[in-house]
Amino acid sequence: MQKVLVSACLLGAKVRYHGGDAASAHPSLRRWFEEGRLVSVCPETDGGLPTPRPPAEIVGSGGGRAVVSRLALVRNSNGVDVTAAFVNGAERALEVARASAIRIAILKDGSPSCGSRSVYDGTFTRARISEVGVTAALLRASGIQVFNEDEIDEAQVWLERLEAAKK
Repeated sequence: MQKVLVSACLLGAKVRYHGGDAASAHPSLRRWFEEGRLVSVCPETDGGLPTPRPPAEIVGSGGGRAVVSRLALVRNSNGVDVTAAFVNGAERALEVARASAIRIAILKDGSPSCGSRSVYDGTFTRARISEVGVTAALLRASGIQVFNEDEIDEAQVWLERLEAAKK
């Protein structure tokens, strides 16, 4: 059975920067949970950041790919460089994925870690740009298909294709 990596906040874990969650009631997530498919991660807390914590954004162009390449930084709203925690958390998420032979992930969009379509632009003005977060970038670079909470139906189709190819 193919496992699915998922952001812990989408499963109701109160790990987001503000101390809350982003729980999704999508039926596929519930079914995958019941089937024992889901492997939960929070790259930010797994990387050593507390909950709650000041919001953080990627500073510099290139999004998470640039952070992984050490060409951009992640800073919190107090100006503290938290890049190391974000990279560490992304590396831990990749280790977890590899340990379970995971090839698909559902991550929270907008997050500087998990964003797969957009992240905030580094100005702390709530403006978004079309880039990916640090964890999403590292997972994609490692061949893992990354979806967000609004793409779970597409993830379901991809998962079915993966499992059909195994037969």
